[in-house]
Formats: sequence, C-alpha cells, structure tokens
Amino acid sequence: MTDHTEAASGETPAPQTLADIVFPGDTNHHGTLFGGAALALMDRIAFIVATRHGRVPFVTASCDRIDFRAPARIGQTVSFSGRPVRVGRLSMVVDVEMVAEDLATGGRDLCSRGQFTMVGMPQDKGADWHLPPLAEPTPAVPAADFVGMTDIIFPGQTNSAGALFGGDALAQMTKAAFVAASRLTGKLMALASCSGDFKRRVAAGTIVDTLARVTRTGRSSTTIEVELWSEELLSGVRVLTVTGTFVMVAVDSRNRPVAAFAA
Repeated sequence: MTDHTEAASGETPAPQTLADIVFPGDTNHHGTLFGGAALALMDRIAFIVATRHGRVPFVTASCDRIDFRAPARIGQTVSFSGRPVRVGRLSMVVDVEMVAEDLATGGRDLCSRGQFTMVGMPQDKGADWHLPPLAEPTPAVPAADFVGMTDIIFPGQTNSAGALFGGDALAQMTKAAFVAASRLTGKLMALASCSGDFKRRVAAGTIVDTLARVTRTGRSSTTIEVELWSEELLSGVRVLTVTGTFVMVAVDSRNRPVAAFAA
C-alpha cells in the first residue's frame, strides 16, 4: 500500500460506491432490507456524488422514479452507485442504483434504481455562480484488484471533540476487508486479528474512502491491507488517514476454521 499522506495525480481514484452488509436489524419480517433503509443509503450516495461534482453544500430536493425490482436479503452485501445525469444552474439529477451481491456465489441482482434531485447551496460564490457542466463520458475502466467503498461521517459517529471514533474507523475497514476476502474465497469469513495506524483525525461531514487489497493467502486465512482516506467536502483535498492489516479466516457454520480454497 502507498505511504503517501495526500492524494496526487495517478493515485488510486476515489470510489463512487457506498456499500453495506444487510444485518437482521436492517430487515423486515420477510428477512429483506427495509425499503426506507435502502432509500436513505441511496440518498447518501447521491449527496456524495453531487458534492464531488459541485464542491458546495447540497440538500435533497426530491427523489422520483424509484423502482424496487428485487429484495436484498440478510447476509448479502448491498452496493449503491451514483452518476450525475443532468446539471442546471444550481440543481443536478443523480441516477442511483442499488445492487445486492451474494458473496458466497458471486451472484448479483439489481434491486433498485432511482433519481435524486440535489440542490446546491453556494455560500459567498456570487450571483453569477453556477454548477460546472457534466464532464465528457470516459471509456470504461477495467475492474481494479481492490475493494473500494465510500461513505460520509455524521455527528453520531464522532466523539466529544467532533472526531470520528477509532472504533468506527476500524469497523469501516473491517467491512471492506470482509468483502475483499469473501469475494476471493467464496467462504464465510471471520476476523482473526487486526492492527491500525491512525495518522489524522476525521471530522464530521468528511467523506471517507476505504480501500482494501488482499496481500497474502494461507490455507484458511487471508491477509488484507486496508487504507482509509478522508476527503474534505468543499475543497476535495484527500489525505491518507488510517492504515491497517486485517487477517480474515474462513469458517464453517459452527465457526470452525476451514480451508479457504479448494484443494
């Protein structure tokens, strides 16, 4: 992993996907993700996409054309990705998709799609200020060899000094390590050990990107190096905040270690 503390040209690009794991507390009596929980996460990625485009504070004006196509079930990973499709003077429309993934089989289902209208709230920009236009489409980039997740930090995740709890940072990193290891092995993975090096504080309202890459595999264990980058909302300055090493072990239904790969 890189030891740079500031993002530079040619560095790993910031991910545009918010990912989470469906736990029992997030589901209804059918064992599927609540629609309201899905909408909240769709709105969150729309905010991140809009902020990265305009670099001003944004609020959600409306959401429409929300189409729920398939359920997301307990134990699946749900990924939310967004892209701007229309830009006006102060408002923009972000198209958002939610995909559920079964980490054991690799199966993926498009669960929901919708459009969110986000309105910029520029401060001290002048009456003539307007959002930048949409960028020209770029060629598709081949899938990278890392798991990338993005999120935003809210006040409920911070301590009395307004900084992200170390435990919450490690939880974000563990989630990325779990997904990276599970995608590689197709097995149920459990955290065996972790270590973290905290370099900077993360304030509420900061975008965080978590990047995880498998660096070593054993009979039942997988080692993942994880970086957590923080990005200021309005300036876009992105710095390396936490690095860590996570060892995940393949386990069976009784939580006993098993071979991670077929012989």
